[in-house]
Formats: sequence, structure tokens, C-alpha cells
Amino acid sequence: MITCSKRMPQGKGLAKVLVQRAATVTLDWDTRQKSRFDAVDSSGRSIGVFLPRGTVVRGGDVLVAEDGSLIRVEAAPQDVLRITACTQHGSPFDLTRAAYHLGNRHVPIELQADHLKIEPDHVLADMLRAMHMTVLPVSEAFEPENGAYGEHGGSSHGHGHGHGHDHGHAHDAHDPAPQATPTRVAIPIRAAHAEPHVHGPGCKHDH
Repeated sequence: MITCSKRMPQGKGLAKVLVQRAATVTLDWDTRQKSRFDAVDSSGRSIGVFLPRGTVVRGGDVLVAEDGSLIRVEAAPQDVLRITACTQHGSPFDLTRAAYHLGNRHVPIELQADHLKIEPDHVLADMLRAMHMTVLPVSEAFEPENGAYGEHGGSSHGHGHGHGHDHGHAHDAHDPAPQATPTRVAIPIRAAHAEPHVHGPGCKHDH
């Protein structure tokens, strides 16, 4: 058995011709969501895959074996339910609504622009049909979403760009400006002229 402990998402960084010439291994979703598994590639070699825990393998990924050889992963067709909006009784918005309700049930779901895919479940199929969705059993590759904080699943675009935005301005500019200390101005006060004091019988001075 040959060991593979490195994964190159979508073969990024490899020459296209090398990826095309690589041996292949066909795996269903149940296997690809595991970080450790055994398989047999197209050249008949037994391979043992040991990836970091939590790693999900996608169709199009390339595994690197211990001898440096490459193995391209292909997503195996499997039984799934293909969900589309009913053109006669619904609208495209119904697909968004269906995705919301499926997400509330925490089932693996593949999101596409015009359809959804889930693993076979007759209870969910009945619920979706009651929502006027078209639900068909098909045999296709299954690439469900990883979740908001994992690698992007489904379409496996491999964006390769950061979503963090550098605004280019200091946020402290929004803070209120410090209040200026008021300048105190001394205003001279002129004393009123005292009336001349007249001594007389009523001044109560003891002379």
C-alpha cells in the first residue's frame, strides 16, 4: 500500500498536463468526507489516504503519494435527489425557500443556481413536493457545502482571493472631535463712583 498525505485542491499549482496524465481514484461522498480511508486507483495500486482531520476531498482534487506520484480524485455518481422549482406552480424563489428549510434540518446539501441535491430521504422528498418542488431521483456526483467557515464546497471554484477589505482610512476619523477649552477673557469691571459722604445728624457716626 502506498500512502498519500498531501492534497492539492483542484490541482492548483500543477501543470494541466500532469493532472491529465495522473492516475485517478473514484470516490463517493461518504468516503470523500473522511480524512483517512483506503482505496484503489486506476492503475490498480492500493492507496492509504491520511489527511489532516476535518479535510474534505472534492472531485478534481489531486492527492500526492509518498513516491511523488499524483492521483486525481473523481467524484463517483451516486443516488441523490435532484430538486428544482416547479415551472407551472411556483417560482425560482421557491428554490431558496427549499434550501432554507433543508438547512434547518442540517442535512448535507449541494447548492447550484438552478437546482439542489440531497441524499435520498423520503420524508424530505414529501416535504419538498408539498412545497411544489420537483424532486427526482438521479445518479450524479454529490458535492455538498462544507459550511460557512470551511472551504467552499459544491462548485469547488478555489477563489484564491481574500475577502477582507482594507478601507484605506483611519476609523478614528469618525470619532467626535475633542471639544476646545473655552478661552477665558478678563472683562474689567469699573466700580461705581461713591457718592460723597455728608456727615450730619442722621449719619449715626460717633464723632
